[in-house]
Amino acid sequence: MVRDRPKSKRQVSYFKWAALILAVLLIFDIATFFGAEGLWFQDVNYLSVFWLRLRTQISLGLFFFLTSLAVLGGNLWLTQRWAYLKVEGDRRSRRGIGLRWLLLISFVLGLLIAIQLLYQAQIVASYWQPSNTVYNRSLPIPLWIKPGAVQALFNQLTALPWQVALLVVIAIGFVVFPQILSAIAAVLMSLGFSLVLSGQWLKVLSAFRPTLFAQRDPLFQRDISFYIFRLPVAELLEFWLTGLLFFALIAVTLIYLLSGESLSQGRFYRFSPSQQRHIYGLAGSLLLATSFGHWLTRYQLLYSTQGVTYGASYTSVHVNLPVNTGLSLIALALALVMLWRTLFWSVSVGSLLEWFTELGHHQYAYLPPISKHPPTLKLLYWGLGLYSLLVLLGGILAPMVVQRLVVQPNELVRERPYIERSIALTRSAFDLDNIQVEPFNPDDSLTLQDLQQNSRTINNIRVWDTRPLLESNRQLQQIRLYYEFLDADVDRYSLIQDDGTTDRRQVLISARELNYDQVPAEAKTWVNQHLIYTHGYGFTMSPVNTAAASGLPDYFIQDIAHVPSSEVIRRSIPVGEPRLYFGELTDTYVMTRTRVEELDYPSGSDNVYNIYDGRAGIQIGSRLRRLLFAKHLSDWQMIFTANFTPDTRLLFRRNINERVRTIAPFLRYDADPYLVVADVEPAGLDTPPTAAATDEPNYLYWIIDAYTTSDRYPYSDPGDYDFNYIRNSVKVVIDAYHGSVNFYVADASDPIIQTWSKIFPSMFQSLDDMPPALREHIRYPQDFYQVQSDQLMTYHMTDPQVFYNREDQWRAPNEIYANEPQTVEPYYLIMRLPAQESAEFILLRPFTPAQRNNLVAWLAASSDGDRYGRMLLYRFPKQELVFGPEQIEARINQDPEISQRISLWNTQGSRANQGNLLVIPIEQSLLYVEPLYLEAEQNRLPTLARVIVVYQNRIAMAQTLEESLGTVFGANAGQPTAPPILRELGEAPATEGITPITPSAAESAPSPEADSVPSIPAGE
Repeated sequence: MVRDRPKSKRQVSYFKWAALILAVLLIFDIATFFGAEGLWFQDVNYLSVFWLRLRTQISLGLFFFLTSLAVLGGNLWLTQRWAYLKVEGDRRSRRGIGLRWLLLISFVLGLLIAIQLLYQAQIVASYWQPSNTVYNRSLPIPLWIKPGAVQALFNQLTALPWQVALLVVIAIGFVVFPQILSAIAAVLMSLGFSLVLSGQWLKVLSAFRPTLFAQRDPLFQRDISFYIFRLPVAELLEFWLTGLLFFALIAVTLIYLLSGESLSQGRFYRFSPSQQRHIYGLAGSLLLATSFGHWLTRYQLLYSTQGVTYGASYTSVHVNLPVNTGLSLIALALALVMLWRTLFWSVSVGSLLEWFTELGHHQYAYLPPISKHPPTLKLLYWGLGLYSLLVLLGGILAPMVVQRLVVQPNELVRERPYIERSIALTRSAFDLDNIQVEPFNPDDSLTLQDLQQNSRTINNIRVWDTRPLLESNRQLQQIRLYYEFLDADVDRYSLIQDDGTTDRRQVLISARELNYDQVPAEAKTWVNQHLIYTHGYGFTMSPVNTAAASGLPDYFIQDIAHVPSSEVIRRSIPVGEPRLYFGELTDTYVMTRTRVEELDYPSGSDNVYNIYDGRAGIQIGSRLRRLLFAKHLSDWQMIFTANFTPDTRLLFRRNINERVRTIAPFLRYDADPYLVVADVEPAGLDTPPTAAATDEPNYLYWIIDAYTTSDRYPYSDPGDYDFNYIRNSVKVVIDAYHGSVNFYVADASDPIIQTWSKIFPSMFQSLDDMPPALREHIRYPQDFYQVQSDQLMTYHMTDPQVFYNREDQWRAPNEIYANEPQTVEPYYLIMRLPAQESAEFILLRPFTPAQRNNLVAWLAASSDGDRYGRMLLYRFPKQELVFGPEQIEARINQDPEISQRISLWNTQGSRANQGNLLVIPIEQSLLYVEPLYLEAEQNRLPTLARVIVVYQNRIAMAQTLEESLGTVFGANAGQPTAPPILRELGEAPATEGITPITPSAAESAPSPEADSVPSIPAGE
């Protein structure tokens, strides 16, 4: 025994050193993480945002960890004081629980603790991320009489049987070592609560700085800000209290059951008075939290889906609401009774009432004595039994009976007021109330003079879709394997003519980014990845309405040298040094200003090299900084490389989507960032105060639309989305060279963005502060428009009876694209709306009835100037037939000459693909335009082969848009490049025969007139 003592001391010493080393490593990991992140936020000039987040998360984490640990630790400490109970021998054979039932009950309690630990671990994994670049809006559900959570957990255990085995092992461990494992579980639960709730820091901040909506819900008459900002935090508190007290109650009960050598004696006799008092206190506290949860569940009825429409229905208001109110009050009463028994153990409520009665009749000088009765747990059992019965009858059976016997026989009458609420609040939440409705009566009288008066519309009809253009770009403009054109974006630019006037043109612009994944495997070295292949270079720009002589895109700007197509383009589109250090494909971190020059762009058989001199980057010249970021990025070569200089800078988090989400994780971002070429004054955008100036001109910027969303707007139907409120409140501008990020408030009336502006006052700027050169290129976002138009298909019906019967349900039409059917997506046009004086850049989408193919309406959203955001819904008369895209596609494909031509092209290794069918309103008429592309099956290089134009009963297919329009309206000037096809319904074809599949010399090389803008005089 004497010889074992030094060994024991050495073991203790080893454990201390191991714990110290682990603590140092943990502190080092946390310090390096926050140090590196702080430097990054300082580099992007949002350090105040980082510090606010850090302070809030640390404060929340410490509060919930210490409070949870104190509550659980205190209860476990009490179990050690009151754990053991001596029982007289003559009672052993008469009272208590036998060994079989004791083991079963103990195992069930251990299993409940194991399930809660598993549930908590899943919540931690789902809701807390160290980087937190994406704000998780959903809330955890307490695992306490919540059918949804229990059902989800059951499904998971069924799908993963190994988790069941793990739970069984843990449950057995709690039966064998209840005290030790409960203490360990208490620490883990406290840590889990800390991580989960600190990850909800944005919800907590917004709850303290809410902005009123000045609109109340029709059921509880609360301002909508309560549901958006404060209800989620109240539910978080319920989650915490319920989980904390549920764990404490189960753990304490299990320890008491197994105390006093009950297992070795084979019988548990009873809980001692102190133990019963303890259990009463925890059960009362848990029921108090449950009462709070039922009270909050009343508000959840505003998001119910059990009626004919979204929100609280007749059954919700007349059954679920009083039931939840009653359950809340019953749980509160039970909680107060149990807490009374905890505080005044020997005095029951009945004894107290008897004492007050005796006090009124007492005629002596002394107070009457209070009768005392030995308390038991029967009150707890009866109370929980009554509560469970009410949950079953009132929460499950009663709503089903009322819905079937009361509501369904007279559903429209019962549900009418609730349908009206859902319609009104859904339209308000998705900003459909501001859509102006106008009639559109087609008069079918479009003439050549009308086309001339709408020349800006005609000259910007899109015959190039993004998919064939990208394929052409990849074949013709990619230059090297490591370059990639990820996307092509529709925008408009003003071209300065020789006489000083401007001509607005709709274009497709595509960024030439560097994709390191495309670098050959042999060249994928650390130096290449982080020091040489650092940026993309330039862009292509092409008009949407014309093609080159070969049928390929007619570029305004092309090639790596960015050659402009004319002097007009040279003076109108600034190019400068178009380096793309920040973009959609810049997923690698790079080091600049090193001893190794960066690849700038290829030039013939050689390469041109450059050294970055922009404002972005964190200086990592010192050894300490290199060590910090080597740890943070897990790249230890940063320490040992000899290529760094004292001025070396690190650029990481260069992907613009990740960049903006890290700065402002509370916003939801558009899926399509778009590139803008603009000459912005240096003072036009905010830059970090420590930035160094650069003489290199930069004209490339990314614009991302950002949205404020919520899933807590009362009565608002989310449809197929995970939110039921949305506003396009922010425009984000990212400098593609310097990496600066600026947030501009586009909708200052939105209460949610007003709240975020209060919390982060230095983050947001007014849209009026955006440089004019950039503001000319903001556009109504396609994602936002898609959401609104999807909701409008149902919620244009404002009459409750029409809505109930779905008499006027709309849908998005279909079209044939590349020989496959697809839904018509919203598309941009430059056009003059009916009754407007000038053309503007709009977003348009047609609608058809749910069961028919004819057009019923079209929605336009403006993007220009003071009219930005204005939406107009043009409705066709129901008594007239207006062809929809599917009917036009059918007419095109059924035309014998067009179908025969397409069939001939679809042979000999080629394929003819139909492009997007555009419905173009002009005056009070509709024009349909569809491009036709030809591409080889082996080497895909799409060319614009034909353009099909449909007007009324006339279908024309020619090699250019100009020729097709001229054929339809009888105004072809000069000799067409190829015989056009004109088909009029009920008449013979206007041209004889079919042109052979082998193109003639004239057909394979169209005349220059075919490549120019249609020669229609400007009338606008």
